[in-house]
Amino acid sequence: MSDLVQVWDAELAYTHTTLADTGAAVAPHVDGAEQIWCVYQFQPSAGMEIHHAISHALLEWRCALYGLDPDDVPTLLDIALHEPYIPGGNDVFTRTDPGAVKVLEATRGLPTCWTPGVPEHERRAAYLERIRLVKEYRVRLEAAPRALRAEALAYVGSSRIAPPDPLEPILSLARLDPVRVEGRRMAAEWLRAHRGDQLPRPTFQLKPPATFIGTQPRTGGNV
Repeated sequence: MSDLVQVWDAELAYTHTTLADTGAAVAPHVDGAEQIWCVYQFQPSAGMEIHHAISHALLEWRCALYGLDPDDVPTLLDIALHEPYIPGGNDVFTRTDPGAVKVLEATRGLPTCWTPGVPEHERRAAYLERIRLVKEYRVRLEAAPRALRAEALAYVGSSRIAPPDPLEPILSLARLDPVRVEGRRMAAEWLRAHRGDQLPRPTFQLKPPATFIGTQPRTGGNV
């Protein structure tokens, strides 16, 4: 049976930004100030606090890798919260966790997002099946009682009112840019194609990074 993990709150922050002069060299591709959500959780069985940081880019990548709807924020958030509990097949410690063993046994042979030659709907179905099994055998996420969350806010001196759903800040604010998602999808397609037997041939949709294919004819060739 899955273990209970209570969700208490969600908070928005951001990464370091190149707008501030730190005196250190910054990689050219880093813009900074990328959104990061922290979901505060508590696992009663272990008496452990869990601070789960979820980057906005993670939601974009899940759309790109599995063909998920960028507007379906509830599903994307649900996936992001449960994904850390997907057991790794090479992790010897999962063998001591009966729930992890059951997930591994049930998903043996399923494709991953990098399996070449697999239709997108099959990769998506396999991924969602892993999430479903994690919920069944490993973890059960539930909102902590609202009264307790209200007491916690009062205790720390916050004037905030505990919402019915502790994930409300994310659900009400998070929106994905379809152009960013499409760019990541193209990157995933190029990396996936490299796993085949032959090097991929660039096209308008399948291209290396920082590359524009264009519509120019080949030298000496026909349009």
